[in-house]
Amino acid sequence: MFPLYFALLDTVPPVEVVAYRISWSLVFLALIVSISRAWRPLLMLARDRRVVLPLSAGAVFLALNWGVYVYSVESNQLVEASLGYFINPLVSVALGVIVLRERLRRAQWTALALAVTAVLVMSLLMGSPPWISLILAVSFGIYGLIKKQVNIGSAQSLTIETAVLAPLAIAFIVFGEVDGSASLARDGFGLTVLLILLGPVTAIPLLLFGAATRRLPLSTVGALQYSTPILQFILAITVFNEAMSTGRWIGFVLVWVALVIFTVDALRQARHHRGAATPGQASDELAVIEPD
Repeated sequence: MFPLYFALLDTVPPVEVVAYRISWSLVFLALIVSISRAWRPLLMLARDRRVVLPLSAGAVFLALNWGVYVYSVESNQLVEASLGYFINPLVSVALGVIVLRERLRRAQWTALALAVTAVLVMSLLMGSPPWISLILAVSFGIYGLIKKQVNIGSAQSLTIETAVLAPLAIAFIVFGEVDGSASLARDGFGLTVLLILLGPVTAIPLLLFGAATRRLPLSTVGALQYSTPILQFILAITVFNEAMSTGRWIGFVLVWVALVIFTVDALRQARHHRGAATPGQASDELAVIEPD
């Protein structure tokens, strides 16, 4: 439902939206940390360079992802944004091969080949690559890879990431307030409230996702994540009335076929590991264990 929310902020430049999103997310997360009395372990993590440095890099890719996504909504290119999140699982697989030297099964190679073909077809038929889709998919894929490598609690990691970005975000907002270009308290009470609520609107879904990964099989989490681009695609062609050219349809169909192959293969592997696991022992491929 994010597109409906960000559409209400279409008078605010995407970079400014991201600045408010970072700043108010940090305020909201600080409140959560205070309520849960988790400042001591958080500060201990914040002193560890092995945690802070990769999370700082991840924060850059997260901010890039947020900015491009807001731009896609405000510029009526939500179809491309939805394609980016359809491609994202396949980008994650590709990063696993390139960075982690993981070996792929035949079905996974087939899915990746179809995704690459989809991008090439759309580039040829539409005259240019789907840059929004590619940036969203790659930036979030790299962000996910970094989070996997660091492997700390979602609330802790997101607090550190927003804290890293906050000085730049706050400086941007203050500079805008000084020269009169900032939107907070300038464009009416309603818009001000929407900008402040960017904090919980951003943080709550990410915290719930982190909690879900600890409670649900990974195959279930992966399948549920497809609901995001599906709903965004439906919103794009119904509420936002975006046109679907022949090139777009061909590209989407190829990506959807790739995702069907990828998902069926993942479910088969999950069943295989479930059957191979000893009673009372969870398989590593079925759940993501994220420490509190």
